Amino acid sequence: MLAAGTALVGAMATDVWQQARTATVDLWRRIQPARADGIGAQLDDLRAQVLAGREAGDADTEQALAGAWRLHLHELLRANPGFAAELRQLLDEHLTPPLPENEQTRVRSVVMRAEARDNARVYMAGGDQHITGA
Repeated sequence: MLAAGTALVGAMATDVWQQARTATVDLWRRIQPARADGIGAQLDDLRAQVLAGREAGDADTEQALAGAWRLHLHELLRANPGFAAELRQLLDEHLTPPLPENEQTRVRSVVMRAEARDNARVYMAGGDQHITGA
């Protein structure tokens, strides 16, 4: 679920940001109505920072902002565990679809389970995997 922070920041640089912003603020309005307007203002400021960072070729700023929002959403989830389903819906319907394919891949959740017995080996990867040697 913390992928929503990354997707939120990534969506800010898309043409459909206003729709994603509206859906995000609406979610806050349902969870913490008193903070919704403030969240909207924060998102506007954050978008300006993301766009300036992209224009300057500064990926570090975007990564830092995404990290801050991952923490912000994590705190919100801890305080409101029922929020997880709505956050997943926001992520799936409004934040991830407008992202370019390479950014969509970054925010997708990967769940892997494996069990190895005796001398068995398990190789798992959420992306490319290169195995060399014997």
